[in-house]
Amino acid sequence: MATKIEQKITGFEVVKPDSEKEQPNNVTAIAPLLERDDVLEGTTYKIKTPNSEHAMYITINDVVVNAGQPDAHRRPFEIFINSKNMEHFMWIVALTRITSAIFRKGGDVTFLVEELKAVFDPRGGYYKRGGKYMPSIVAEIGEVIQQHLVSIGMMEGQLSTPELEAKRLEATEKLGADAVAKGNLCDKCGAMAVIRLDNCNTCLECGDSKCG
Repeated sequence: MATKIEQKITGFEVVKPDSEKEQPNNVTAIAPLLERDDVLEGTTYKIKTPNSEHAMYITINDVVVNAGQPDAHRRPFEIFINSKNMEHFMWIVALTRITSAIFRKGGDVTFLVEELKAVFDPRGGYYKRGGKYMPSIVAEIGEVIQQHLVSIGMMEGQLSTPELEAKRLEATEKLGADAVAKGNLCDKCGAMAVIRLDNCNTCLECGDSKCG
């Protein structure tokens, strides 16, 4: 269909059919990285494995998000691991840098716990004090992070207590270390740590017991 132009042309624009019109780009907002305050509050945890004469010290520092507001809460910001044992120095530095970078990005960082706790040492694991089996040093670092996240309210769970440590020690003495390491799945916390102790199914990870 022809269209008669009655006015002088002063400019033009090429218009594509509706089906070919460019769609606006979808912009996804990325949350800014957490900012570091001059002074951070933190907690230091000690790991002592039977495979090394030197202990390992894990420090996790937190930032307070929305300080002074009703929704104020603590989040992990950085992690440091220190030890006199230089055997693992290279991978420890790499692990702390990667983990700290994930902490600073914010969001859900709880996935780190299961990822680290699922690492098994091909040379074999060890039993920590109290009779709890650890498949690797990395797995115990994951447990430390879990303990810290539970303590600041970012994860649900139960912190280790003297009563729970006593149950683990009792189970190891009565059943043997191998039996404790081969526990069944816990319906409450999901750990493979349910054993039959005193005619009662008991989880040595969270303390859940069918006998109350």
